[in-house]
Parts: sequence; C-alpha cells; structure tokens
Amino acid sequence: MSLSRRLALLGAAGLAAGCATAPRIGSKTGPRRLYADDFRRGLDQWLIELEQGRGTVSAADGVMTFDVPLGASAWFRRELTSPVEIRFTAMAVSADGAHDRVSDLNCFWMADDPRSPGDLLARPRSGAFADYDVMRTYYVGLGGNSNTSSRFRRYVGNGERPLLPQHDLSAPDDLIVANRPYRIRLIADGGRIEYWRDDRRLFALDDPAPYRRGWFALRTTWNHMTVRDFSVWTVA
Repeated sequence: MSLSRRLALLGAAGLAAGCATAPRIGSKTGPRRLYADDFRRGLDQWLIELEQGRGTVSAADGVMTFDVPLGASAWFRRELTSPVEIRFTAMAVSADGAHDRVSDLNCFWMADDPRSPGDLLARPRSGAFADYDVMRTYYVGLGGNSNTSSRFRRYVGNGERPLLPQHDLSAPDDLIVANRPYRIRLIADGGRIEYWRDDRRLFALDDPAPYRRGWFALRTTWNHMTVRDFSVWTVA
C-alpha cells in the first residue's frame, strides 16, 4: 500500500474516532454539580446570623447542627444563578434537649437584599425573622408556627410577603415528623419554582417575573435541626 493511501486511511480513522466521542450539537446532558459541603471542614462556606447572638450553629463529622433558642440563618456564601437546583437533607431533632421544639425546617433561595444591592452578604441581618421581610426571595417555612403550618411565600422586596391559599398547608402529611430526615430539593429554573420534600412536590409556582440570581440560606427558630449532604446542581 502506498504511503499516501496509508495516510488517507489513518485520517479517516481519526475522523471516525472523533465523531464517536464528540458530543452532538443539541444533545442533552445530565445535571452537573456546582458546589457542595460535606460539613467536615467547619463553616467556612457559610455566614451565620444569630438572633441576639444566642445559640450555636456548628459543622462537624458530616453534619451542620442548629441548636438555638431564637432565630438563626446560615447563608451559603456563593451567589447562585438560575437555572439551579439546591439539595440537602434536614431533620428536626427531638431528644429532650433545651431547644428540641420540632419546628421550622425553613429556607430562603434566590434571595437578595435591596439594602445591599448586588451582595446580600455585605449587610448581615440580626437573625430576627422580621429583619428579612425587605428581601426579594422565595421562602418555605416547613412545619412553622410550632409545627402547625407549612407555607411558601415570594417576598417582593418592600416588606410584603404574599401568601396564596394553595401555598398555606396544615394537614399532618404537610408537617414535620420528629427525628425523620427529609431530602429537600429547591428548583429555580426560569419561571419554574419548586420545592420538593422526598419524592413529593410540596409547592410550585409559575413565576412571570422570576428571581434569577441570589443567595440561599438555611433558616430556623427555637429549634434543634441537623443538615447533611448539601449540594448545588445545574438543572438538566
């Protein structure tokens, strides 16, 4: 076989191999992990806000633990951009501790604060719940009001926190069972806003003016709560 013929065959083989491994234009891939915290290296990825400075939020041995007599928020330091999915496992602890009230497995996502435009973390809040009213954010209070309600709200940035009837739940299946870990997924995908608990979509909103950038926080009040397996993903 001539040299020119061998080179031609090698070139064709190389093109074929390249076509076999290169992604096709328009092909879909699965979700990609953006961030994670296994809670084995302290709280360097979080900003903690404690009402009156009381209580503790700690991270060790794979667990973030809230043990607080008043309000507490833990803000993930990275700003997130839609489309995004936030995942974590949360549990309300009942073990006869001083703060074991079993209530308020809460969270904010896609949040910003008009008092510090462009950087929510530049102006820490007091940890008292009312200090968050001026934010623009999505919020779920799971098992709020001493585990009598679960509510989803879209804060609008002027102190108003509208509540739609379908987002105000109180049936036993919508509340918290003590010492049961719940796998939570929060989705902000354009106007598609969803809150999943385990395999059930508890809340959904088709938002015509969605919040596309912002921060995420774990939130509770007068509670003993643990969080594991935190991660942030793209949306497939």
